[in-house]
Amino acid sequence: MKVNINKVAGYRAFLGMTQKEVAEYLKISTQSYSNKENGKRTFNDNEKVKLKILFNQVDPNLTIDKIFF
Repeated sequence: MKVNINKVAGYRAFLGMTQKEVAEYLKISTQSYSNKENGKRTFNDNEKVKLKILFNQVDPNLTIDKIFF
């Protein structure tokens, strides 16, 4: 499954966060996060939940489906 890159990158940018900052939040390497945000790898379920929580600061009604599908 390929993530909707524009949404993940867009929400991250809206929060003013770098890939490094989000990677640290997810407790993964910056390279790993970059690969996931760019669609080379997929986010695991735990990472999806954490990103949903983070991105809920932008839109409290966001769901995992809205972000990733």
